[in-house]
Amino acid sequence: MGIYIFRRMVSAIVVMAMVGVFVFLLLRFAPGDPAAIIAGDNATPQMIAGIRERLGLNKPLPVQFMHWALSMLGGDFGSSIFTGRPVLQLLSQRLEPTVSLSILTWILSVTMGVSFGILAAWRAGGSIDRALTVFAAVGFSVPVFVVGYFLVYFFAISTRWLPVQGYQPIANGVGPWLVHLILPTAALSVPFIAFIARITRASMLEVLSEDYMRTAAAKGASPYAMLFHHALKNAGVPILTVVGLSFAYLISGVVLTETVFNVPGVGRLVVDAINSRDYPIIQSVLILTSGLYVLINLAVDLAYTLIDPRIRY
Repeated sequence: MGIYIFRRMVSAIVVMAMVGVFVFLLLRFAPGDPAAIIAGDNATPQMIAGIRERLGLNKPLPVQFMHWALSMLGGDFGSSIFTGRPVLQLLSQRLEPTVSLSILTWILSVTMGVSFGILAAWRAGGSIDRALTVFAAVGFSVPVFVVGYFLVYFFAISTRWLPVQGYQPIANGVGPWLVHLILPTAALSVPFIAFIARITRASMLEVLSEDYMRTAAAKGASPYAMLFHHALKNAGVPILTVVGLSFAYLISGVVLTETVFNVPGVGRLVVDAINSRDYPIIQSVLILTSGLYVLINLAVDLAYTLIDPRIRY
C-alpha cells in the first residue's frame, strides 16, 4: 500500500510540473501584449518597452519561468499587472462565492445523480428508466448557459420567485445566501447529475446481471440489501471515477455560471484577467485549480483501494 501511494504521489508531482510549463508557455504565446494594453492606444514603442522591462516581460522565457516557478513554490503568487494588488488577496475576496457554488453543486449532483442511476438500473426498461435516460441525454447535451438563461426567465423574470443575479455572503444570513445560490446551483448541477446518473446506471446494470446477484435474490435478500450492500459496492469504482472526473467539468461550468448569474467569484475574475492579459492572475488560478484537480484524482485513486483491494497490486 505504501508503494502504491508513493507511486501515485510521484505521478501527481510530475503532472503538476508539466501543467506549470504548459500554462506558462500557453499564456506567453497567446495573442496580446499586457504592456501594450496598460500603455493604451496612444503609447509609443518606448513607453511599451519601458513597461515590459518593469514587468520583467523582456527577459528570456527560461528566466521568466524559473522566477515564476520559484516564487510560486515559496507561496508568492505575484501581483496583478493592472491593479498591483497581490493575487492571493484578489482570490481570497472572490473565493467564498465560488466555493459555495461548487460545494452545493457537488453535493446536489452526487446525491441526485447516484440516486437517479440506481433507480433507473433497478427499474431497467420501465417508464422510470426511460424518463431518466431521456433526462440524462438532454441534461448532458444542453450547455450550462442555456439552462441558466431558461431558469432565469422562468423563476426570476416570469414568476419573480428568485433573484435574477448577484450573491449574498453567508455572513448576511443563511437564508439570503442560499436563495441567491439556488438558480446558479440548479443550472450548474443539471449536466453533472445527468453525467453521474448515466455512469451509475450502466455500472449498476452490469453488476445486477452477475451470477452472485441472482444467488443473493434466491437466498431471499431484500431489494435494499441487493442494491446498496451488494450492487453499489461492486459498482463503486466506475461511479467514484466519474465523481472525480466531474470536477474538471465543474471548473469550466463555474466560469459560465458565474457570468450568467453575475456572481462575483473566481470565474468572473479569470474572465476579466483573460480579457486584460493579466498573467499572474491567470497563471495562479490555473495552477491552483489544476493542483486541486490532481489532489482530488489522487484521493479517488486511493479510495479505489478501499473498494477493491486488488488495485493495490
